[in-house]
Amino acid sequence: MRILIITAGSRGDVAPFTGLGRRLRDAGHQVAVAAHASFTALIDGCGLDYRPVPGDPQGLIRDWSLAASREEAQALTRAYADGLADGVAEAVAGGADLLLTASGPAPLGRTAGEALGIPVIGTYLVPTFATGAFALPNARSTVGGPGPEGNLAAGRDVVRRAEGVFAGAVTRLRAHLGLPGAGASSSSSSGDIRPVFHGFSPLVVPRPGDWPSWAEVSGYWWPARPDGWQPPAELVDFLEAGPPPVFIGFGSMAPGQGERLSELVAAAVRRAGVRAVVQAGWAELSGWGDDVLAIGDVPHDWLFPRTAAVVHHAGAGTTGAGLRAGVPAVAVPVMADQPFWASRLYELGVAPRPVPFQDLSAEALRDAITVCLSEPAHRRRATELAHRIAAEDGAAAVLSHIGAEGAG
Repeated sequence: MRILIITAGSRGDVAPFTGLGRRLRDAGHQVAVAAHASFTALIDGCGLDYRPVPGDPQGLIRDWSLAASREEAQALTRAYADGLADGVAEAVAGGADLLLTASGPAPLGRTAGEALGIPVIGTYLVPTFATGAFALPNARSTVGGPGPEGNLAAGRDVVRRAEGVFAGAVTRLRAHLGLPGAGASSSSSSGDIRPVFHGFSPLVVPRPGDWPSWAEVSGYWWPARPDGWQPPAELVDFLEAGPPPVFIGFGSMAPGQGERLSELVAAAVRRAGVRAVVQAGWAELSGWGDDVLAIGDVPHDWLFPRTAAVVHHAGAGTTGAGLRAGVPAVAVPVMADQPFWASRLYELGVAPRPVPFQDLSAEALRDAITVCLSEPAHRRRATELAHRIAAEDGAAAVLSHIGAEGAG
């Protein structure tokens, strides 16, 4: 089959689909990934076809922080969504027998699939169905109150807001593709997509019993390592020169705050008495000193097992990579789904209490690193959980379903 994977956002929104895509390719399918231009090399390097989607998520996050009003921020988001709609339409028009869509652009993928008669499967990296078991990521704490009923109300609010982000883009896309307006024959919402597979471990977020029957938790889709990748010699030398360092990185968060964060991290590392590998990320962190090494992108599956702990923003992908490596974590959540994953790390016993980004200081980071490393239970629990996660095959359920559909 010709399979097109549609995704959008930061590296953590793209990398897991390189792993799923490679498994599909190895099963004999032709696989293309539609994503932003900044991920062309990542996708090509993993042996998958690339189809471009407009948008600059790094610039969008930066512009959000500079927006003078909520209305201005909403206008930026609408423009981004409209660009995605155009890109999704063009990518799907390039040919496909099956669409796999991430949760963000799901309403757009659903619309394109409806117009061209192509089946659509949801492949989501975060929980996306309201449930009484927990409040969905990005939930407003003021919605619904505590308990199952409050969780359900908060989850429905998250779903409504997520659909609202793309409502205008969906209307525009439906008109472009010659479909009747939303509500006339189909809402083209992500809720119309069946089945949906969630690419995280049920050991991390068990499947709620009140989810619809077609919503599964399959396990992680681990990012593929680019063909021919080798670790930088400087990094290998640093790792061999002393005890395992602490990894510190904030991924796609805090663009433009590199100087402040670099100074903060340097002070925290010095006061904690640890070595550190600092990943630049979109914040463009830097590092200096005999005990600190600054690096660019390095596959987490190679680096994390060689560290004493991982300090990160608790994005879904980085959270999963740390759990896979069996190392304890310090979560510094910034926005969106990150507080949800940070709380899960704490509840799983692999991390001390999260340090919200707005509360981050050299002292707070030093204290969190110290607690993380000095409490043996964190590493013990991380090691146990990693062994259990290693027994899972998150891609198998997706491949099995697609194989059954193809056979039919």
